[in-house]
Amino acid sequence: MAEAADFQGTRPSPARRWLRRTASAVLGAPLLAGLLAVPAAGAAPATEPAKAPTGSRTVDVSLNTLSPSVPTEDDTLTVSGTLTNKGKETISSAEVDLRVGPRLSGRGEVDDAAKRSTYVPGADPVTVGDKYTLKFPKLAKGIAQDFTLTVPVDKLGLDDPGVYQLGVSVSGRTTTTPYEQVLGIERSFLPWQPEASDSRTKLTFLWPLIASPHVTAETRSDEQQTPVFTNDDLAEELAPGGRLEQLVSLGSRLPVTWVVDPDLLASVAAMAGKYEVESGDTTVPGKNQAVARQWLSALEKVVEDGKVIALPFADPDLASIAHRGKNVSGTLSHLQNASAVAATTVETILHVKPSTDFAWPVNGAVDSSIVDVATSAGAHNVIARSDSFRETSELPYTPTAARPIGGGTTAIVADARLSTLFDGDMSRAGSATRAVQKFLAQTLALTEQAPDNERSIVVAPPRMPTAAQAQTMARALEGLAGNRWTQPSDLTAAAEVKPDPRATTKVPRASAYPKKLRAQELPTQAFQDIRTTQGSLDSFETILTQPERVVTPFGNAVNRSMSTSWRGRSLEAQQYRDAVRDYLQSLTSEVQLIEKSDVTLSGRSATIPVTVQNKLVQGVDRLVLQLTSDNIRLKFNDDGSMAELPVSIAGGHSQSVKFDTATSANGRAQVTARLYTEDGTQYGEEMTFTVKVSEVTPTVLLVIAGGLLLLVLAGIRMYSHRKRAVASDTADGNGDGPEQPSDPTPDTGPESGAPSGTGEKVDR
Repeated sequence: MAEAADFQGTRPSPARRWLRRTASAVLGAPLLAGLLAVPAAGAAPATEPAKAPTGSRTVDVSLNTLSPSVPTEDDTLTVSGTLTNKGKETISSAEVDLRVGPRLSGRGEVDDAAKRSTYVPGADPVTVGDKYTLKFPKLAKGIAQDFTLTVPVDKLGLDDPGVYQLGVSVSGRTTTTPYEQVLGIERSFLPWQPEASDSRTKLTFLWPLIASPHVTAETRSDEQQTPVFTNDDLAEELAPGGRLEQLVSLGSRLPVTWVVDPDLLASVAAMAGKYEVESGDTTVPGKNQAVARQWLSALEKVVEDGKVIALPFADPDLASIAHRGKNVSGTLSHLQNASAVAATTVETILHVKPSTDFAWPVNGAVDSSIVDVATSAGAHNVIARSDSFRETSELPYTPTAARPIGGGTTAIVADARLSTLFDGDMSRAGSATRAVQKFLAQTLALTEQAPDNERSIVVAPPRMPTAAQAQTMARALEGLAGNRWTQPSDLTAAAEVKPDPRATTKVPRASAYPKKLRAQELPTQAFQDIRTTQGSLDSFETILTQPERVVTPFGNAVNRSMSTSWRGRSLEAQQYRDAVRDYLQSLTSEVQLIEKSDVTLSGRSATIPVTVQNKLVQGVDRLVLQLTSDNIRLKFNDDGSMAELPVSIAGGHSQSVKFDTATSANGRAQVTARLYTEDGTQYGEEMTFTVKVSEVTPTVLLVIAGGLLLLVLAGIRMYSHRKRAVASDTADGNGDGPEQPSDPTPDTGPESGAPSGTGEKVDR
């Protein structure tokens, strides 16, 4: 590690040696008293008590506030927190003291001090003085007690600028240990830099605006193509106090580099208009348009003059693509498309031109395959982290972040210590205060490592920080507001800083990639599912008259299927991919062949109609309907046993495609109807029906003609007989004729898309 050589072998100062000797003498008295208290021989041994916190772990000390975080000589330091007696006994004569230790040398000593959890005489700071001691008559077991200590900074004994260890301890007595001892301690750090340093470190802090996917591939059929969201959780993050609202509100007053997922912007922009939310098997109207508009408006104002880095659309998981997806055809093209639409999306919504030249793998963990994938999508800068991109030489300082790694690519190596400080649960005041003070201490210690070597450092915090993490990060950056040992910089500038010639430029091997991160990657099956969906989409697109209405929402959904946010959520990721595929299948099935019953042909030639139905809102064309027969005696369009005709259908309509047929003999033929796209790809399911040919012979025609003649003669005879009867009635003086029936009812019916009836007969 770069800091492994921080002042190794340095002898303790005389003051520290004196403190250690003094502490040893003080501890010796309780130890002697304990030895003298050994029970006499033969005495009954005491019952072993149940295990409970003892010694300096008896009382849990939490430092909730430390103000100011970076004091000056005229300030008054205020430390507040909570004491909780975790032991089995009540503590009497409790005293709470503020302790300030000697100046720490280097980042390594800061780390060592932070790791200690118990009181260590000689290593822990000494009390400021009895004047600032806070006394409690007793601390009952299991009870929390708040405290506040206030001390003028000039009474802390701070000398040269640097990082000083700060501690709050509680001492007291119990029945078991009637002598005074330290029963609890909590440590923190006090950066001391009363005036601006001559040499300051350039600090770049990434401020990520990234969220998990919330928009489905489904849109309504209206003109605006109303989007459908999986849930309304995004609105909670955008609302006042929500995670994303806090990031924008806090970041607006900080010198940060905004790292934005364009999909988040597109989703919020969609929410700002009409949208719907899935609810069981149906959808309901979304109601959070005002929240979305307010958030977008606030963000647009914030980034007017700021630096914005646009990640590829939906923040695709570069490591998953490199390790499991790049060998699945089409995966890299999806990544390239996601990169291509990133700048347009950000510029359209925020009206600023972002930089799209950066890739950010998960946790900054990289290997050569990840770098290759990142650069294939157009990135020339890869954000790594120092716990992945480890130094190979024993540098006594932290080197500048930018490293050339070949091929015109630069690795931006973020500092792991600073970047991971905010990973934990920052909702607890004590945890947040500890992270803030350690961040300030580490940046000051980093600057002091090589004061004559001005360096550029990058901090890459959690990818999707919680509201509490965002608040803690903001407090840490506010502590640097005076620019006493750092100066803010943006990521683009950090990438252009002259690299340290002694820093490593060797990209880690694939075997060095963390196993825990590898286990969270999207499986190869995920990319195979995406390929299948894309293939169906490509086929569907070719027949549409308005393909953009389908290609855009489904293309975005495919990109969301590769999102980094699916890590650790494999089931949810699978459900999302399945939903995209199923909805696409439901759309493609809206264009289909209508089932046809058996057909009987009377004669040597006839016309067979086949119906194609389009239930889509938009029209379809560039389809071809093909009929094939398994009987060579049945021919279509005088062109053999196979015929093809083009199909073009308006939205919401059906088309009957008619094929001329000819046959040379009676019999049966199985006819198969298939739809194809223009490139010859079969579309949808085929449909099969039977054609029965019944030829009419001359003998049959003679019989039919004779029967018709007899019918005509019978009709003439009936007419003559009736005429005579009418004449007779007239002669008798009766002028009313017989009542005539009305016209028969028409035999036509409404058009139906249902299968034709059994035994359909086609005559010509």
